[in-house]
Amino acid sequence: MTDYSKQREQMVEHQIVARGVKSEAVLNAMRKVPREKFLPLGEVAYAYDDSPLPIGSGQTISQPYIVAYMAEALALKGSEKVLEIGTGSGYAAAVLAEIAIEVYTVERIEELADGAAAVLEQLGYDNVQIRHGDGTLGWEDHAPYDGIVVTAGGPEVPETLKRQLRMGGRLVIPIGRNLRYQELVRVTRASETEFEMEDLIGVCFVPLIGGQGWSSKWESR
Repeated sequence: MTDYSKQREQMVEHQIVARGVKSEAVLNAMRKVPREKFLPLGEVAYAYDDSPLPIGSGQTISQPYIVAYMAEALALKGSEKVLEIGTGSGYAAAVLAEIAIEVYTVERIEELADGAAAVLEQLGYDNVQIRHGDGTLGWEDHAPYDGIVVTAGGPEVPETLKRQLRMGGRLVIPIGRNLRYQELVRVTRASETEFEMEDLIGVCFVPLIGGQGWSSKWESR
């Protein structure tokens, strides 16, 4: 089997550290998680390229830098409970699981949810729970969360996700009315009714489909 450890280290140094990500917890997680394990066989050779890659069902695994940037934006210290919306391949969930105590992740495409669960189990990530369902509604059973990260772009921040944040918790989500461009936004819960919003960087994600995202008709566009 090919040893990708050198490529993984080069990815961290050239794609992530060089672009300003400083969190040691995030950098260590990116050094440890084998991205190649979360890809279809035909994409494994490109595992450490500086780009997103297709994972089937019209979805992608995010560019490594974006995974690291979003994880850092949550400002995790290591004792948190995190919710991820859009499990996809399971790669970002594994990165979060290296930092947080508990990770809950929701995927609307059953085939992807099952595949991610299998890989995460194989790699020994027993602090990740996956559910197949509408991620825009969150996962109320385990709320509130210290951090929520959304890996698809929505037209606005879902109110349900905001309500599932703990006081002082942070929600990182791509927001935009244009399906080809969104602004990555960080929402911090300041009180029961007040939320502070920061614009971070421009991004391009697949659409957030669901009851509080884009309707399913956007999938065919």
